[in-house]
Amino acid sequence: MRTDLAASYGEERLPRYTSYPTAPHFSPAVGPDTYAEWLAGLPAGASASLYLHVPFCREMCWYCGCHTQIVRRDGLIAAYQRTLRSEIAQVSETIGRRIKVEHIHFGGGTPTIMAPEAFAELMAAMRHSFFVLPSAEIAVEIDPRTLTSEMVEAMRLSGVNRASLGVQSFDPVVQRAINRVQSYEQTASVVDRLHRAGINGINFDLIYGLPHQTVASCLDTVRRSLELGPDRFSVFGYAHVPDFKKHQRMINETALPDGLARHDQACAIANALKEAGYVQIGLDHFARPDDAMAVAFEERTLRRNFQGYTTDKGEVLLGFGASAIGHLPQGYVQNQVQIGAYAQSVAAGRLATAKGYGLTDDDRLRADIIERIMCEFSADLGDICARHGAEPEAMLQSAARLKPLISDGIVRLDGDRLAVASDSRFLVRSVAAAFDAHLDPAKQLHSRAV
Repeated sequence: MRTDLAASYGEERLPRYTSYPTAPHFSPAVGPDTYAEWLAGLPAGASASLYLHVPFCREMCWYCGCHTQIVRRDGLIAAYQRTLRSEIAQVSETIGRRIKVEHIHFGGGTPTIMAPEAFAELMAAMRHSFFVLPSAEIAVEIDPRTLTSEMVEAMRLSGVNRASLGVQSFDPVVQRAINRVQSYEQTASVVDRLHRAGINGINFDLIYGLPHQTVASCLDTVRRSLELGPDRFSVFGYAHVPDFKKHQRMINETALPDGLARHDQACAIANALKEAGYVQIGLDHFARPDDAMAVAFEERTLRRNFQGYTTDKGEVLLGFGASAIGHLPQGYVQNQVQIGAYAQSVAAGRLATAKGYGLTDDDRLRADIIERIMCEFSADLGDICARHGAEPEAMLQSAARLKPLISDGIVRLDGDRLAVASDSRFLVRSVAAAFDAHLDPAKQLHSRAV
């Protein structure tokens, strides 16, 4: 990997392209009525994935970029769970039938902050309103510091088969700097309890670019993580945006590594995981060779959505909860971000949609190109454009940002086929951005490219 390119391109702030167009382009012009029309118009054979957002934690991790808040009273969590159940029923009734569900993902916040019986009731509500396939992947994000044995049992009985554990770093100096002190022993205990409950799909989330982090501490975290044998890793660069996330002001900016140091950390983690036998999946995921995600990457069926890389092939993602985002063939919708406003909408019998985006034909074409670049590090522009009734020459002419990437050897263009050079894959977001017709580089809305 070339450090000269990391220095040249690494400081630019770019989307992670979990959607296209990205969320900053959503508008209140798409509201509850539009969402209702889109739901009612879903094709008869459509299947869906469900995302449930639980925006509560017991304490704030200062690096966090999620929509969440600290809560001490369990009554607030119970009330929110009841609102989620109501919203699930509303959406199902608007669709007008029980559609198939192949994936369910609980995100946060800390989804396991719910009482175990409340979690079980929520799963039962989804199975009542939707036809959850026996083979469905049901995934839950977990904070190992707060997971109880009762919740593990509730997850087992509810059919959960994948758990994503927040690890970030095992370095105690880094942990104190980000207000997330979590011992190796805590994490190991949770992995053991999940395995004994038959929940064998285990993901670890790691972060580089944190305060006081070094290549050595990153490698030590990887070494200790490998001892616990997760089948997937997600490795993210810390996005420092204190203007948008006020709690990030608690982080000492002078302790943050610069762009080149971040690049070195990312490379060190990636190399260590690959040496351990994991397959690198796109920008930031790693999986065992026999894992479904690695298979999808090999077979070129990998997809990308708001949870990152996914094996989900569906075109419908239904989001539930405050700030949750959904994706339908017609476009994107996002719920009210504020919990109170979200709850009021649902209580009034209205869909909680606050904003969204209706896709144009050009958006669909560019989204297809960007997804293939993000998932495969390449794109057959001739094939993609043909499917959308467009000309690859016109698309290339519109991608002015592509020229310096080609000149710098980051991108190779062979006829209509574009490929990211193997030593430049860490800049895949820069390549995807060349096809982003909505991107405004002057607005610092995203994380650094490296």
